Amino acid sequence: MTTIKKLFSPLLTVGLAIVLFSCNNSTEPKETTEKAADSAVTMSAEPAPSPAPAPAAFQPFDLMEITHTVKDYAKWKVAFDLDSVARKASGLEFIVIGKNNSNSNKLNIAFTATDVAKAKAFAADPRLKDVMEKNGVISKPAINYFHVLRFNPDAKEKQWVLITHKVKDFDTWVKAFDAEGAAARTANGLLDVALARGIDDPSIVHIVFDITDMEKAKARINSPELKKIMMDAGVEGKPTIEFYTTAE
Repeated sequence: MTTIKKLFSPLLTVGLAIVLFSCNNSTEPKETTEKAADSAVTMSAEPAPSPAPAPAAFQPFDLMEITHTVKDYAKWKVAFDLDSVARKASGLEFIVIGKNNSNSNKLNIAFTATDVAKAKAFAADPRLKDVMEKNGVISKPAINYFHVLRFNPDAKEKQWVLITHKVKDFDTWVKAFDAEGAAARTANGLLDVALARGIDDPSIVHIVFDITDMEKAKARINSPELKKIMMDAGVEGKPTIEFYTTAE
């Protein structure tokens, strides 16, 4: 037995050394692998950048326009500002005040209308008539309501023109308008701002253009070519054309 033990002792020692060495070697790659896996998880856990939100689609809206002449703009404007609470309660939000280029005391005031019935009630209220008279409105107000089908929110020119006319058939008219094209109008000093139809009379078309070149714009508006386009498109009667400069 002693001889056998002496023979096996060196062998056992060598065997244990081999086992321990192999165990140590297998542990190190495992730790490296685990660290690499942890690193990969950490990297993949970083949030991806959010995509830019898509621009909101245009939503048609209703418009109320008031046109009247005042005795003194500054006095009228103070009263107009004070009346903003009553307007907002009726669903009216101020857009712009324009001063007529031929008479700076003739004003065109535009509002968005969230509820046309409320807007009409506001306009018909004797209170508004009293406020206007007390603050220098010296003409009978013209109040019109339109449904805006197209609108350019980037319009920023100080001068603009309102063109209003009656058409036989809106679809026929708008095809001719689109055939003329925004590029042709732009080349003639007119930038498309709004295209609307009358709420009380849908055969009424109301167009707003910003003016980048007054001389070119007037030449185009008065040109025989444009008059023919309008006639072929079914415009009835003489259009109302008024030029304004933004007051506010």
